[in-house]
Amino acid sequence: MKNRTAVKVVILVLFLLSIVLFERYTGLENYLDPERLRTWILGFGLWGPIIYILIYSIVPSILIPGTPLTIAGGILFGPVYGSIYTAIGATVGASVAFLIARYLAREFIVRLLKKNEKLNILDKEVERQGWKIVAFTRLIPLFPFNLLNYAFGLTSIRFGHYVLASFIFMLPAIIAFVVFSSSFLDLLTGKASNEFLIGIILIVIISIIPIVYRKIKD
Repeated sequence: MKNRTAVKVVILVLFLLSIVLFERYTGLENYLDPERLRTWILGFGLWGPIIYILIYSIVPSILIPGTPLTIAGGILFGPVYGSIYTAIGATVGASVAFLIARYLAREFIVRLLKKNEKLNILDKEVERQGWKIVAFTRLIPLFPFNLLNYAFGLTSIRFGHYVLASFIFMLPAIIAFVVFSSSFLDLLTGKASNEFLIGIILIVIISIIPIVYRKIKD
């Protein structure tokens, strides 16, 4: 586990370093001014956030990872509005997948998930714990996020409980990545802002939670 974590850290550092070197020697930094980009997206008025939220609402249903969009939200809208728009988009997207599984494509989703043993026991856990299992799986990412949205649609949980629990307990991870990414363009121009440091700390905290849980469980 320690070796695997170290490798991931090294890969992340090399990735960030390569990006910094690329923008320094290609002149890309001239196009990465945060205020210029934010002014451009805000130039769309209400349509900018709406388009972002609509895209995020579709992504979970087609099983595309949402992390790149979350990072984009921080870059384009900043830590506060980025967190708000991302939380709304992620919740709507999770809700759409839930409703598809429950009402439109139940048999197909059952066939899709039947080979995943962890997801197969989800229904029993929901019967015992209700919305608490939604909260647990949002805080501790032991299950694939997009598949999890569909899996909950096959359970007996009430839709309102699912939506509220998803929104609240997805917030820690959303805020961590949005705060981190909101200062990413500043990092490329050689500035390490407070938001970047806070984001790193938050990401480390939410990454440690699953490890602590596994140790406690074992």
